[in-house]
Amino acid sequence: MTKNKKHSLNHIGIILDGNRRWARAKKLPTLIGHRKGLEAALKIARFCRKINIHTLTYWAFSTENWNRSQIEISYLMKLFSETIDQYFKDAQKEDVRIIHLGRKDRLPKKLVNKIRELEEKTKNNQTYIFNLGLDYGGQDEILRAIASFVKEGGQIEDLFKTNGKYQHKYPYYSFKEYLDTKKQPYPYPDLIIRTSGEQRLSGFLSWQSVYSELFFEKSPLPDFTVEKFAKIIKNVSARKRRFGGN
Repeated sequence: MTKNKKHSLNHIGIILDGNRRWARAKKLPTLIGHRKGLEAALKIARFCRKINIHTLTYWAFSTENWNRSQIEISYLMKLFSETIDQYFKDAQKEDVRIIHLGRKDRLPKKLVNKIRELEEKTKNNQTYIFNLGLDYGGQDEILRAIASFVKEGGQIEDLFKTNGKYQHKYPYYSFKEYLDTKKQPYPYPDLIIRTSGEQRLSGFLSWQSVYSELFFEKSPLPDFTVEKFAKIIKNVSARKRRFGGN
């Protein structure tokens, strides 16, 4: 595939899964699995820009991942910081806007400061959007959105107001502007991929995923190659999406 867009996908979300299982299968430390996984994720991100995917969303750390060991969490936070630095170089070159999805109040202060800085520096970039889910959970996002809606004086009837239609078929409820993907041109993923064979979304973009196509990739993230990803794009692009209609 080239920059001449040969697919109809504007937004792809990927649940990054399987790093620990990959490491265990190879009798390697878990931390090596996380590093290899993020290396694979960076390659996929670069390929997405090559084939003109406007919005890419990675779910890297959930609200439930805090239940892991402190050693693993500390390593992950350091790795996220390093990866963000690498990705920022690409963002500057290729006009990528970086947006954090999730909570900032529980992340390490240094990481939060770095995220805020990158969001500010890339806020005017328009060619691509990269959403990074850190301390993100779908239910948590909706609850935070409701809290903001109420705080701003929203009324019950306002929840049912619409503002256009997704793919000219599915209504955009105005409430979407209180979610973490607010003001994005393509907030609803056309496709969600989960690596490592688990067949559930676990709360990934619970509101936005209502009509997403799903693909459950058997390979763990470190083994998820650009070639495998390209085959999924081809497969999903051939699907007929009806959004409840004809």
